[in-house]
Amino acid sequence: MDHRSRQNQFQQTLADDELDGFVVTHPANLRYLCGYTGSNGLLLFFGGSRIFFTDGRYTQQAREEVQDARIVITKGPLLNEAAKQFGRLRSAIGFEADHTTVTVAADMRKLVRKKTAWKPTSGLIMHQRMRKDAEELRIIRDAVKMGAAVYEQALPSIRAGVKESEVAGRLEFAAREAGADGMSFDTIVAAGRRSALPHGRASSQAIPKRGFVVVDSGVAWRGYCSDMTRTVHVGPVSREERRWYEAVLAAQLAGIAAVRPGTTAGEVDQAARHVLRKTKLDRFFTHSTGHGVGLEIHEPPRLGKQQEERLEAGMVITIEPGVYIPGKGGIRIEDMVVVTAKGCQVLTPVTKELIEI
Repeated sequence: MDHRSRQNQFQQTLADDELDGFVVTHPANLRYLCGYTGSNGLLLFFGGSRIFFTDGRYTQQAREEVQDARIVITKGPLLNEAAKQFGRLRSAIGFEADHTTVTVAADMRKLVRKKTAWKPTSGLIMHQRMRKDAEELRIIRDAVKMGAAVYEQALPSIRAGVKESEVAGRLEFAAREAGADGMSFDTIVAAGRRSALPHGRASSQAIPKRGFVVVDSGVAWRGYCSDMTRTVHVGPVSREERRWYEAVLAAQLAGIAAVRPGTTAGEVDQAARHVLRKTKLDRFFTHSTGHGVGLEIHEPPRLGKQQEERLEAGMVITIEPGVYIPGKGGIRIEDMVVVTAKGCQVLTPVTKELIEI
């Protein structure tokens, strides 16, 4: 990863926002800017320099991972050590307000001289992270392929009488065998009436003799996440159930067709929602159409109602409309998509045809 270019780009953002320095503590942002993957770290931008602080537990890890920053191993709180760098000059130091507790923010004010002002910011690094570079896209493509492959390995285990948790376990074991860092999130396997739960994490319930089974899973590979949902049906599909499934698939395809640079996230959401409105199923669509994916499973932009963020080439997003009918069941179909210069490319290689088991 070209961490130096990322740091230089962020340094320009600080200059544009008239910030003399910045404190980075959020783990995903640390990994993005300097490569560090440990649980205790602080990256300080100040006076044109980058200094990385951690404690003695991570001495070797920091030396192996941290790029383009001077490493300082501290014995006390990292923020206390960073604050010592500010000196007597008047300065404005930014921090990640959306990842800072009220208690920590109060402590920060006690650490600096009156001439130093803490400036809360939101999303400065995330705005940069939204647009993936070529290397990030290569890793994400590999993560998506891995996630698809392990889903297909677990697919034969979906049958009546098998516990949801067993299906999830087989999928997660296959991911570990494939070399994944881990899962992107807790695997969702929701069968029968439970498929009407949008976030129905795998339970000890056995898959019923008939009904939809929603499987939502993803792997982490070299730090980057994948995310995919497919819905299959155990037993014969009724005419009404097929109508529901085809409506969700049409909505998903409409959402994908709307993805291009310059389109707002809300317009993509509306394209998918419009299809379900025509089939009078929109009241059962209870979440947004998608979200960004990268070092974290949920990143901006959020593809929801009235979201004004405009899509740009290099963004990686999900398109995942769903219908959840209480007492009957639910359907969700989700692909990962990369925004290209002229439109988009679907990354997920798994069929979306309704599979009857």
